[in-house]
Amino acid sequence: ELFNLKLLEFENNDGFADRSSYCFTQFAIKELFPELTIKKKKSRIIKLMKTHTTISSKKMYYNQQEGVQINQLTNLLKQEQFKQIQQRLADRGMRKGFACLFYGAPGTGKTETALQLARETGRDIIPVNVSEIKSMWVGESEKNIKELFDNYRLAVEDSDIAPILLFNEADAVLGIRQEGATSAVNKMENSIQNIILQEMETLEGIMIATTNLTQNLDKAFERRFLYKVKFEKPNIKAKQAIWLSMIPELSKKSALILAEMYDFSGGQIENIARKNSVDQILTGKKTTLKQLQEYCESENITKGGEGKRIGFR
Repeated sequence: ELFNLKLLEFENNDGFADRSSYCFTQFAIKELFPELTIKKKKSRIIKLMKTHTTISSKKMYYNQQEGVQINQLTNLLKQEQFKQIQQRLADRGMRKGFACLFYGAPGTGKTETALQLARETGRDIIPVNVSEIKSMWVGESEKNIKELFDNYRLAVEDSDIAPILLFNEADAVLGIRQEGATSAVNKMENSIQNIILQEMETLEGIMIATTNLTQNLDKAFERRFLYKVKFEKPNIKAKQAIWLSMIPELSKKSALILAEMYDFSGGQIENIARKNSVDQILTGKKTTLKQLQEYCESENITKGGEGKRIGFR
């Protein structure tokens, strides 16, 4: 009966409920001991929450399909709209949480888009460093990921506007689970994934995961992401706009030449713009198209999709 009243729950063990031990639920702690103001101590990850007011505004350039999807997502996450949608989902007995997957090539703006979404919708954002969650000690990684979601749940409860939980470069935790895993490492990976899958089922806030690789995405995760946005490399028009925004002194004609010559992501164009700025500071020379083309050639390690292998065979 205590379980039905949501006062007790099984302890988490290896990614699953451990039926040999019990603990109070957060609901029980809040309802039974209000005078003691008992709260779980917020983890170091939650303390690193980035407030939306500290996120610098940045103009983003998308291809048409991406732009439509991001605009829809931005409108959906605005608080009034978000509350109404959550209530309607709850009335229909559906999950209230929103899990979004941003996937595509490196440097195409996945992480920056998540930050700008947070800024525009007035939501704080909690970046998750997967390497900090994983531990060399048996069982610690599972405890860390469970603590992360427990603390995120508290953050949602304590906030007027739910923050965003951002799993950046989440390839390491969204991959295909190992069947019949026997090694400690594979068991740990499976346990972490099982916990995340369970938490996504009961999520009441907003989770965004970014990844460069989708071919290894576990099908169970794919089903749980309500919104999936593919980030392509920018088209010529978008690349021209990015060149002009990064290097304002560039002429439209020169920006178009660079956009047509080089199939770069926004991240690569930013690298070149930064290198140009550094050289301007050091030498005092003005930006020229020829110099930028030289930077582009040095940025472009591979040619025609094939390049020299870096490292050992």
